[in-house]
Amino acid sequence: MDGRNCKRRIKLQKFIISKLHKKMLTDHAVKEEPNESCAILYGESDDEFWKVKEIWLTKNIDSSPIEFTLSAEQTMEMYQKEEELNLKIIGIFHSHPNGEAYPSNTDKKFMKNNPYVWAIYSGINEEFRAYVLKSDISEIQIQN
Repeated sequence: MDGRNCKRRIKLQKFIISKLHKKMLTDHAVKEEPNESCAILYGESDDEFWKVKEIWLTKNIDSSPIEFTLSAEQTMEMYQKEEELNLKIIGIFHSHPNGEAYPSNTDKKFMKNNPYVWAIYSGINEEFRAYVLKSDISEIQIQN
């Protein structure tokens, strides 16, 4: 430092989701228990924010409490919806019915190939949290 009162600028990243959309995802998670639920989040984004505009609730073909998978048909439809809605895929939502709202090792592996916001709902403490993968997992602020 050269003695000046310099402040380092840090970009605050935000995940913006309405209370209604959050409730839709939470209700979907509860309905799918004891298995993980999943959904695709569409919206707008830049370097500092991701704003959810539409949600597509999907089916976990694994029917598993510890992992989720979309069918090949759902994956194709996911990209078709992106064009139809004229919005970008900005996030992947899933629940951890019996775990914390933190990416599992499997989630981390898939985050590398799917560079979106990963929103996770915990069935044990009803927390809703969001993450991105840069060089490491980073939690981002959720704003209504």
